[in-house]
Amino acid sequence: MWISSPMALVTATAFWAASGVPALFLPRRSSAGQLAGTGLALIGSYIGLVAAAIRLFSTNPVEDLRWAGPIRNVACVLRLDALTAFFMLPVFLIGALISVYALEYWPRQRHPRSSRKSQFCFGLMIAAMATVLLAGDAITFLIAWETLTLAVFLLVGDEQNAAPTRRAAWVFLASSHFGALCLFGFFALLRSTTGSFDLWPASLEGISPNTATAFFALGAIGFGLKAGLMPLHFWLPGAHSSAPSHISAVMSGIMLNLGIYGLLRLGMLLAHPPAWWGATLLGIGGISAVFGIVLAAAEGDFKRLLAYSSVENIGIIAVGVGLALIGKSLDRPAWIVLGLAGALLHVWNHSLFKPLLFMGAGNIAHAARTRQIDTLGGLGKTMPRTAALVGIGALAICGLPPLNGFVSEWLIYLGLLHTLTESDPGKWTWTTWAAGAAPALALVGAISLVTFVKFFGTVFCGQPRGRAAKCVDPPAAILGPMNILAAASILIGLFPLALVGILGRMITWWSPANTDAGELLGRLAPLGWLTAMGLILVAVVAGVLISLIRYQREPVLENITWDCGFARPTSRMQYIGSSFSQMLEELFAWFLRPRIELPRLYTLFVGPTTFRTQVSEPVLDRGVMPALRSAENAIGRARFIQRGSIQAYLLYILGVLLFLLLWK
Repeated sequence: MWISSPMALVTATAFWAASGVPALFLPRRSSAGQLAGTGLALIGSYIGLVAAAIRLFSTNPVEDLRWAGPIRNVACVLRLDALTAFFMLPVFLIGALISVYALEYWPRQRHPRSSRKSQFCFGLMIAAMATVLLAGDAITFLIAWETLTLAVFLLVGDEQNAAPTRRAAWVFLASSHFGALCLFGFFALLRSTTGSFDLWPASLEGISPNTATAFFALGAIGFGLKAGLMPLHFWLPGAHSSAPSHISAVMSGIMLNLGIYGLLRLGMLLAHPPAWWGATLLGIGGISAVFGIVLAAAEGDFKRLLAYSSVENIGIIAVGVGLALIGKSLDRPAWIVLGLAGALLHVWNHSLFKPLLFMGAGNIAHAARTRQIDTLGGLGKTMPRTAALVGIGALAICGLPPLNGFVSEWLIYLGLLHTLTESDPGKWTWTTWAAGAAPALALVGAISLVTFVKFFGTVFCGQPRGRAAKCVDPPAAILGPMNILAAASILIGLFPLALVGILGRMITWWSPANTDAGELLGRLAPLGWLTAMGLILVAVVAGVLISLIRYQREPVLENITWDCGFARPTSRMQYIGSSFSQMLEELFAWFLRPRIELPRLYTLFVGPTTFRTQVSEPVLDRGVMPALRSAENAIGRARFIQRGSIQAYLLYILGVLLFLLLWK
């Protein structure tokens, strides 16, 4: 059947790659090219979604498409299996919704200079991500990987007149190429081990411990950098905040998943990987989750806040994958099932609520002309639909019931707690290490709640500041895709039992020994109770809201409740986000090292004053850039070697030759 074959996904990818072409041949301000490109993108997404959905339930585990490649004796391979289909669904779903969102958010008339390039690179970006997932040989994978890097580089640097934007784009490009070099080494090692450029062999048996260590180190760095795991996340905040919001939504909701996809494939290489693989990934995931959300809580730019929360959520996914890897090493089916089910479900969940939040952030930034949380307020009165949708996304990302983020995080919690009930006296080190991640995730949940209360409360509640009184909700073309994402987040949170079959098939595919993964998941995680409790919670909230609406129909006397000694209080006399998170910043000051601008109140007559905190990126600004500057200075001091003299250069060559002769 054609629709379930790799050729269907190749066709869908081709539609996406061609979606930006019509705009290149039409006038800059013409909307026809944008409409035609969106139509091609929607057709490609429809074909891709149907083909991937069919593959998820297919009895045929894997299907290849091969043809002769440009390199002699090396075939190009496209491979479609269950894991590819699982990660392919968010690519085409979010891609379609963002393309519709961009019609109004990034229209041709308002952005005549960059819209053609943006649409072409956006289509290329989606097509490259789909090709990365389909690639069955190293050559195709690396070509698609580098194509994705170049497309994202051009999209991040869309506003080239801003110096921070150019810096963010170049940091992304340099870090991506470093990750690609690690993957070059990974695939070269795979080629020397298997004798083929074909990717993802079922199992590599009989390799030495040193080879296994090299596989893990190269793969973890290459894929971990793309996923944004700490300390390889340093490119992510600048790139996500500098790109247009619809591009940020795709980068956070889809592109980061490619790193998780690679880590899952890495875990499949060995039937019984060393336990330290999973322990390392679990530890890095825990660090990313805790410190990612701490950095988010300290941010005053809401797009950078959302970017750091992506680091947190990728860390949560890595904790689940690490737990599954430890379970695979120690033959603990419950750890595999709960860890992997939670990680895979959180991949889907993050692909839903994070684009929802970035699209909401785009609405706010477009209407208010600022991304600074402390300068906003009261938008809930003027942008009620955006406020409601962003509120749903904030509840989901905080892991609160009855939304989807709670379900996936709850599964990972259960897996971590199961390490205490199934402990092995001979394996107490790994058990203790895995169980220690549970309180770390609890801390992440608490700080996440503080972070998004700060964001939502400061931006949407209180009195309007600045341009807030003039802001209005965007049109239906922008709110429509957001409504779909919000509805999907609610449905998964209320009816997670519907996904047990899919998750069970994915676990069985990843760990073939767990043939009854779906049944075991149903026993270990009573998801039906979540549905009952979620429906009760929805009914209670609905009743409270109806009561409040009825109460508000009665006339209410409005007056000042507390004027703090001022005769005419203004909107500036209310708490800001920096004040709300000040105690948390002080608690983690050893890590954040914030620059604090305190208000000056020690005068007889208090004039205008401010309280502001600014936190630098710990890895990029305190580690990578100082190291590069030191290397640049060291190289500069060695410039005396280049004197421009032919005789000196011949003397250098002679010295090297003599050294080689003596060394041999």
